[in-house]
Amino acid sequence: MKISIFGLGYVGAVSAGCLASDGHTVIGLDPNQTKVDLINQGLTPIIEKDIGEMIARTVAEGRLRATTNVRDAVMSSDISLICVGTPSQLNGNLDLSYVRRVCEEIGLALKDKENFHVVVGRSTVLPGTMRGVVIPTLEASSGKTAGVDFGVCNNPEFLREGTAVYDYYHPPKTVIGESDSRAGDQLVELYKYMNAPLIRTDIETAEMVKYTDNNWHALKVTFANEIGNICKAVGIDGHRVMDIFCQDTKLNLSPYYMKPGFAFGGSCLPKDVRALTYKGRSLDLDLPVLNAIMPSNQRQIDKAITMIADKGHRKIGILGFAFKAGTDDLRESPIVDVIEYLIGKGYDLKLYDRNVNLAALTGANRDYILNHIPHISKLMVTSLDEVLAHAETLVIGNGADEFRTVPTNLKAGQVVVDLVRIIRERSSDCYDGICW
Repeated sequence: MKISIFGLGYVGAVSAGCLASDGHTVIGLDPNQTKVDLINQGLTPIIEKDIGEMIARTVAEGRLRATTNVRDAVMSSDISLICVGTPSQLNGNLDLSYVRRVCEEIGLALKDKENFHVVVGRSTVLPGTMRGVVIPTLEASSGKTAGVDFGVCNNPEFLREGTAVYDYYHPPKTVIGESDSRAGDQLVELYKYMNAPLIRTDIETAEMVKYTDNNWHALKVTFANEIGNICKAVGIDGHRVMDIFCQDTKLNLSPYYMKPGFAFGGSCLPKDVRALTYKGRSLDLDLPVLNAIMPSNQRQIDKAITMIADKGHRKIGILGFAFKAGTDDLRESPIVDVIEYLIGKGYDLKLYDRNVNLAALTGANRDYILNHIPHISKLMVTSLDEVLAHAETLVIGNGADEFRTVPTNLKAGQVVVDLVRIIRERSSDCYDGICW
């Protein structure tokens, strides 16, 4: 294929060398004449393992060249990759001036181009940037319509400095957010030989994936550091602890617990977070990430309360109030906090959970209910139908199978607040998911 790459910095230079090595014809474009001259001399403008050899070879073979002429680059290619910088502003927002400028220039060239052209964002940009900045700028400059006269995709890169060439050929995934299937089909051709999951999605999801990845990586680093600081303070080898932690790929390093939803609860997680952060305070350690866990969890409980209140109804039905489906444990169940708030505000509640039967409870769980939340037992009913007949707002508090048909069988005027994603639908007029 014929590809133009706008921006010959780190991502652009690596992409140029790798794509040319794959047999494509690549034109690199940069306003910096020094970078252009280096490429055309077969030299790399960046320091990165293997890329110098790749650029030297592909320039010599005539598959890679560089220019400062935008029109030449666009007219001589089928796909343009935008790889310009998006540096931070003082307030943390992105400086999109380079992106805007490049899109204006590409758009002016597209004005006179007859063939369908695909513009691909590889620069890391916040969700909404492609649709709110890139596409309008291209359309305004070209006088053409995205998805009709030209295509637009977002294709985030997952390259680490020092191993970028290896990462290019061994990606964890290839993500393509597309304005239309024609644009996506054309971009897929670049990656069809990659041995990695190929994910085609909407543009905004693709934009968000890169930020989710990088913020997760940052969180892992700070989490490990805070655990290490506690370990050192009590005389334990933090590396040994984390080595053991990382051997658990069933729960610790896995998709488990990684779905957005309601707050955590139960007899273990809240207690153990509080205990470890107390230990940190007793050691005079500053642990901002660990200390933020419980307040962040409370924010999700507060969010659920606000969602319910915003529906404007007084008759509320709670479906599932044990902290997890398939258990009768109410200890530190976050939905119990929601119920107690609603009771305090005078809402008319009915509660149903097949697994919570006061007469059958024993031990600590029975003591917890009788001593801490005895008023809840008076609101419990024994059938789902009784709640459905009563409530104007139905709150789904855990993922019991019997609740799956509730959102699709509502009476007129009823709404659902779903805290667990009981169905795969997105939020709508009568269905409101807490994170979707």
